[in-house]
Amino acid sequence: MPKRILQGAVVSDANDKTVTVLVERRFTHPHVKKVVRRSKKYRAHDENNSFKVGDVVRIEECRPISKNKSWKVIEDAK
Repeated sequence: MPKRILQGAVVSDANDKTVTVLVERRFTHPHVKKVVRRSKKYRAHDENNSFKVGDVVRIEECRPISKNKSWKVIEDAK
């Protein structure tokens, strides 16, 4: 089964080897027919602490690393 890959911006790098990534998705509301924005934060594993706040990154689904971490940063999305 393929792993999901999402793109978002790093909003926190305060924890060791962890970044918080804000992923925003847009969709058309089925009844109102307007474009709606929804966002969600994911905790992602950053082994080398190489990403800082404001970086746009791609994250990939992986095995659970801790209670809240099931994603890892795969690359800088440029």
